Amino acid sequence: MILRNGELIDGTGATARRADLRIEAGRVVAIEPPGVLPTTGEDELDCAGHYVCPGFIDTHTHTDLYALRQPDVEMKARQGVVLDVVGQDGIGVAPLPAARRDIMARTIAGLDGTFDAWDWESTGEYLDRLSRTPTGIHLAALVPHGNVRLAVMGPDDRPATADELAAMGHLLDQGLEEGAVGLSTGLIYPPCCYGDTAELVALGKVIAKHDRPLVVHMRSESDYLLEAVEEMLHVGRASGCRIHISHLKIAGAENWPLAEKLLAALDSPDVRVTADQYPYTAGSTMMGAILPPWAHSGGFEATVARLGDPGERARMKAEMLATGPHRWDNFWSWAGASGIYVADIPSKNGAERIGKNLAELAGATGDPIDVAFDLLRDERMGVGMIAFSQSEDVVRALMRHPRVNGCTDGLLGGKPHPRAYGAFARFLRINREHGLLSWEELVRKLSAQAADALTLAGRGRLLVGAPADVVVFNPRTVEDTATYADPRQFPIGMPHVIVGGVPVVRDGAGTGARPGGVVRG
Repeated sequence: MILRNGELIDGTGATARRADLRIEAGRVVAIEPPGVLPTTGEDELDCAGHYVCPGFIDTHTHTDLYALRQPDVEMKARQGVVLDVVGQDGIGVAPLPAARRDIMARTIAGLDGTFDAWDWESTGEYLDRLSRTPTGIHLAALVPHGNVRLAVMGPDDRPATADELAAMGHLLDQGLEEGAVGLSTGLIYPPCCYGDTAELVALGKVIAKHDRPLVVHMRSESDYLLEAVEEMLHVGRASGCRIHISHLKIAGAENWPLAEKLLAALDSPDVRVTADQYPYTAGSTMMGAILPPWAHSGGFEATVARLGDPGERARMKAEMLATGPHRWDNFWSWAGASGIYVADIPSKNGAERIGKNLAELAGATGDPIDVAFDLLRDERMGVGMIAFSQSEDVVRALMRHPRVNGCTDGLLGGKPHPRAYGAFARFLRINREHGLLSWEELVRKLSAQAADALTLAGRGRLLVGAPADVVVFNPRTVEDTATYADPRQFPIGMPHVIVGGVPVVRDGAGTGARPGGVVRG
């Protein structure tokens, strides 16, 4: 295949230039000025008026099970994503002993949905399962901290013993040897939130030996944001590992002025720290995240029992509504009933509630917190949500930082957040409308910077010999069309996406091709 007449942005930050690309056997084999490459019967794409760039890398995704259920992963390909990194937030699908599967399957239902043919336990077995399922894009995986902790310690809220730390380190090391590209943790989610800083340092030392990143959803993204960042910088210093902060944001209007200090922390000279972000003012996660951490101790069955106990409900509600300098930093405090929407109910019971906020569901006489508690109890914690809490100005400020790359963090069930379908096109549109960065720098952040942050060697650049993962977009017309009201809409102005030398999007339409593969560490 030859891509002719486009403006090449190669991902390195170098100035765009007119060039033609020749692709053969899944690799870029020639890059020449227009007119140099001869026509010898190759398939050709005319890219005049378009940028030709390395395909985008989504460093925070939730396609762990979706890629097995719907392998085209079209909503990613259609926005220029050629590689998803799964196993995020410390809660994933591998490693996971069969004896613990029911606990984790229920825990992640609000994130990743369900899957009936779960036939793996180790990280390597999961990657092998993905390898046997041709997909539209490439996939890489992290080892989730919560899975490692659950396998060794169960779902209890307590510190790890020295022997348990050693066992977790062994399981992590095994996952990295089997092909994982790092460790993830979600320090607001059980059981990750029960681990202390010393536990993170111990695991960080294991991944430092492999020169892989610790990808972290921090303990706070709002009231205690700076303290949470400092904890991760300490982990990086003490362990020597790379730190990659997931979905960097500042939640709650009173915290938005912290942006300058947050960005300064990313420039820490003694820690290899990077981050990713999605370009929206609302986030999305499991609705169980509104509950205090202690409510999750013992696993989801224990949590469901607490949600049925009037005394425990009153205790949870009191903590969620607490005010003052020592209030619990939680979704309720900075989103509230009118800012939290039901995004997914995998069971489809009462599906008419999807897309409504908790205030609407409570009506004039009900209590929105009780509505949330009842929903979580009845659905056994399997509920996804969208929560509004951020500032457009802060989102744009984070976009400018050279160590911050893009992600979708998109949940894919129910009525999803529009970022699942539009995040990368939205980055491009915002840049056109606000002139935040040069196109060369933005493309670098969405490709090479992302690859380097997640130590995906050889990815994210269009150079001779590189994988032929390519996106072609029109800088004048590219635009996200997905909205909160109608999220399942593909972008426009992005006519061609090529994965491994094979078009998965051509002339603005999905091809159904599945050339993707598993990228192992």
